[in-house]
Formats: sequence, C-alpha cells, structure tokens
Amino acid sequence: MRPDPNPGPLDAITDVGGLLVGQYGRSDDGWATGCSVVLVPNGAVGGVDVRGGGPGTRETDLLDPSNLVNEVQGVCLSGGSAFGLASADGVLSWLAERGHGLSVSAEPGRVVPIVPAAVLFDLDLGEWGLRPTADFGYQACARATGDRPAEGSVGAGTGASAGTLKGGIGTASTVLADGTTVGALVAVNPMGEVIDPATGLPWYDDSGTRSGLGLMDPDRGEVRRAAPQQGRRPLNTVIGVVATDAELTKAECRRVATVSHDGIARAIRPAHSIFDGDAVFVLATGDRPAAAPAARVVAVDELAQAAADVFARAVVRGVLTATGLAGRQAYRERYPSAVAR
Repeated sequence: MRPDPNPGPLDAITDVGGLLVGQYGRSDDGWATGCSVVLVPNGAVGGVDVRGGGPGTRETDLLDPSNLVNEVQGVCLSGGSAFGLASADGVLSWLAERGHGLSVSAEPGRVVPIVPAAVLFDLDLGEWGLRPTADFGYQACARATGDRPAEGSVGAGTGASAGTLKGGIGTASTVLADGTTVGALVAVNPMGEVIDPATGLPWYDDSGTRSGLGLMDPDRGEVRRAAPQQGRRPLNTVIGVVATDAELTKAECRRVATVSHDGIARAIRPAHSIFDGDAVFVLATGDRPAAAPAARVVAVDELAQAAADVFARAVVRGVLTATGLAGRQAYRERYPSAVAR
C-alpha cells in the first residue's frame, strides 16, 4: 500500500494559484461528449510529452524547448476524437476577447492566445455526428472557476471509457515538503483497465483516494459475478494536465511531463498501447522561486516523481466517480458493495 498523500486544501489542480478549470458536456438527446479547459490567463510556462500510439493533438510542437513561445494561456482537453480539436477554437476566442495571449502588435488587444489541446475517442457512445464544436470550448471557459472541479462523467470525461468500465474526469493534488504544490486534471479513457478484475480494486492502491471516496473492499461474490456488459473500445486515450506553482523552464516542464506518464503506467494495465493517444501537458506558474542551482536538479526530480503519483491518483478518481452512460457500466454499478452508503 502506498503512503497517504499530502493533498492541498481542495485536493485538486486548482490548489495551484492562478488556475481556472471549466467544463462543458452533453449526455442528452444522443450526445455523449464534452470539453474541459485549464486556463492560466496570466500565462504559464508549458511542456508536453505525447506517449501513446494514436494521439490527437494541437500546438504541441510549440511547446518544444527549442521553439519561440515560452508561455501558454490554457490547455483544452476534449472528446470527439480529431473532430474535437475544434473545441480549442472556442477557448482562443474566449481568451482573445479578454486580451489574454501573446502580444503580436503594438496596438493594444492584438493578442494570439496559445492553447495546446488533446482529444480522446468517445464517438461510439453517442450518435455519430454529435461532436464537440468551438462552442463547447467557449462554454467551458465561461464556466471556469478556481473551485474544485467536478469529477466523473463531466466535461471531456462525459463519454470516456476506462477499459470495460465508464471513465471520466479525475483531479488530485499534493503539497511537497518545501511547500510546492502539484496538481493534475485527467480525462481517463484508456484501452487498459484501472480496476483489477480479480479484486474489484484499483491497480494503484492509494489509501488516500479510497478513503476520500469512502471506497471499501467489494464483496467477493460480487467480484466473481462481475461481467463486463461491453468490451474494450478499439480507440482510446488518457489526456491530462499537471500544474505546479514552481518556477520551471520549458525543458523542465517537458521532463515533468515525461515522468508524469509513469502515473498512467501505475494506474492502468496495459498502458501506452498503440491504440492510446496518451498526452500529458505541464503548466508552471512560477509563483514559487526556483531552488538554488546546486539543488535545482534534485528539486525538479522530486516534483516530477510527485506529479506521477498525483496523476495516478487522478486517474483512479476519474473511474471511481464516473456514472454509467449508454450501456457502459460505472464502477459503482458493477461493484455497488464497494461504495460507502
């Protein structure tokens, strides 16, 4: 069993100051998709690592440390497969209307918001043709707050699946010994399973997540009887954002993103398949000064290791909080005895 985490006050990505999260989705009238946005209107240094074999992304090349732009104003996570990349257009519009973005002119207000994006496949739960549009991204921004984000089948997690169970949005945070905060928001839609079918419990055995959700060991008879109503879908993805108030360079953000993928491997089996488009973005607001040069490498590595655990915990929460949709069973439906009354 892993040690209890040391979460922030909200145990959410919004424990990192300056971040806003907004979500918009539809699960009515044949819809089963949505969009989640993480906004940093004042800008944050960004990085990304794309590890899956079937990614759907936008503006990831810009985050290469060798390229020009240093800061982003948000990240867009969306359903709809490649069609869902249109959600980011709405995020750009919302930010530009408020003057947030890269200044490209001496004329005031002429800015280009930098909004990397990634999408997951959810086209099989709803009606074909009902996909996120730019309005989804705009509506998500209009709902953005610094409160604890909703989890489960909301936003980009509306139509998500996790192996043979319903997937969803999960979030978590931790505060390091030096006071640095690390948080994650994850849309959980992998081909692999988050739940061990032999026990009915998450592969990632984190007592902090379980106790926080009132999760108990499921009845053994219930575990034996559990039978998936639907098989794994052929196209998948885990996409998420890690944020920190530490001061990081673009190269350090990418290193944290790389290590954060370990959270996927800890929580999902199998992970990073050829059918997954796994992508992790990292945002660093820089509100906390960087460690002294002699200690900086160690500090960044400790932050990255913490990010992997936070990401794994958010993955588990995304599944445990999901609700069933279109015949895709939720965890609480398959293992009702595990959910505290």
